[in-house]
Amino acid sequence: MKNVYSIKVVFGDTDAAGIVFYPNYYRWMDQATHELVNKAYMSVSQLQKEKDIILPLVETFCQFKSPLFFEDQVEVHSQIVELKNKVIKVEHVFKKGDNIVASGYEIRAWASQAEGAPKAVSIPQDARAALGFNE
Repeated sequence: MKNVYSIKVVFGDTDAAGIVFYPNYYRWMDQATHELVNKAYMSVSQLQKEKDIILPLVETFCQFKSPLFFEDQVEVHSQIVELKNKVIKVEHVFKKGDNIVASGYEIRAWASQAEGAPKAVSIPQDARAALGFNE
């Protein structure tokens, strides 16, 4: 499953040097993953309300290749590249025009809150199929 999430860098995304402050890339990866899951299966809020499922981060990484600045237009190309029994790996490529400015990934657990504390559980077959992994 793939998705493209578009961003316009706002002034508040930048640091004193006028460059996008690095935590924003992680925020954008989070938003891009939510958009991807919503497009393929259901909204993350609906997943939480209806199925008691959340998608907490287990691991994340981002490599920066060139800076972004105020009012730059950026696309985050996101793709689920791995779906294990209880975790999802989403890769993100940040593009400004044809140039890759950053890339990274997130690994997220499929976790139930039904018993109070989050606990990783098996990803159901309907979700696997919707996310592009039929087994």
